[in-house]
Amino acid sequence: MTEFKPLVFSGVQPTGNLHLGNYLGAIRKFVALQENNDCIYCVVDLHALTAQLVHEDMATQIRSITAAFLAAGIDPKKHIVFNQSQVPQHSELAWIFNCVARIGWMNRMTQFKDKAGKDREQASLGLYAYPSLMAADILVYRATHVPVGEDQKQHLELARDIAMKFNMDFAEKIRPTGLGIDIKVGDEPVHAYFPMVEPLIDGPAPRVMSLKDGTKKMSKSDPSDLSRINLMDDQDAISKKIRKAKTDPDALPSETDGLKGRPEADNLVGIFAALADKSKAEVLSEFGGQQFSVFKPALIDLAVEVLAPINAEMRRLMEDPGHIDAVLRDGGERARARAEKTMNEVRDIIGFVR
Repeated sequence: MTEFKPLVFSGVQPTGNLHLGNYLGAIRKFVALQENNDCIYCVVDLHALTAQLVHEDMATQIRSITAAFLAAGIDPKKHIVFNQSQVPQHSELAWIFNCVARIGWMNRMTQFKDKAGKDREQASLGLYAYPSLMAADILVYRATHVPVGEDQKQHLELARDIAMKFNMDFAEKIRPTGLGIDIKVGDEPVHAYFPMVEPLIDGPAPRVMSLKDGTKKMSKSDPSDLSRINLMDDQDAISKKIRKAKTDPDALPSETDGLKGRPEADNLVGIFAALADKSKAEVLSEFGGQQFSVFKPALIDLAVEVLAPINAEMRRLMEDPGHIDAVLRDGGERARARAEKTMNEVRDIIGFVR
């Protein structure tokens, strides 16, 4: 049975400063995946409008995310780096998917409920339809794998549902065109145009929590800048934030079981482990029994060692916005060519005249 050609797609919203959680949970994984995969990485600026319609400086935020991609080691020549609004085919396919997706599916999306809050009637239609655009982002390239956090897994499942419904609704039109391939969904063979995308969630990347509250995820939207380490933070800022990070009075345990019920200790050990490419057990074998007064300086040294080169390169790139824009234009051209091929085929399958 034929398989879709493997392709990795993922994106990051240009909203606020990127922080350590974004780096460890996403961007570092993007860099690793490019070694053995065809990759497309997108600054999803259309999605950013669902969080905030009027941005003070959208262009700077788009360039900042791009600079982070490049500074971390993503190669824009071997792969594609672009911003979403340069490829209108995303929006065109999203409208088609709006007509494929069911209201009941969208009503189950927990992120909409969380972000809309109690006053759902005041939420934008864009926020409600966000997962449909996300599905289009991925499937306009017929991507097969998406590195995402656990909180996005439900959206990936929706993308699979949309792809499957499109494949089944248009099955009789897909087969004669020769555009689809036979895949297996469970034990059933299906002639499909769109792949059943797989989330890439596994791996060493931790769920990085707030430095001020180990029970909350590190977030760009937290009002306290001390809650996160931004990728643009200099050495002094990194040092200050780790020194002020919330801890408890006990020494670090010697085994990982001892981290249970100690969210702040668990978070800092997890950050150290991720930055050092070690397990938490390995970190505790070195620091078990030590007080945070010993552990925090070691964590500061490690964080500065890993993040300082990225910080310096981001700053250098941001001083040359013309170079960043050239990278995005080149990526946008190559992305449009791929996306238009898909859309021409989708238009033919649906029966549009072109």
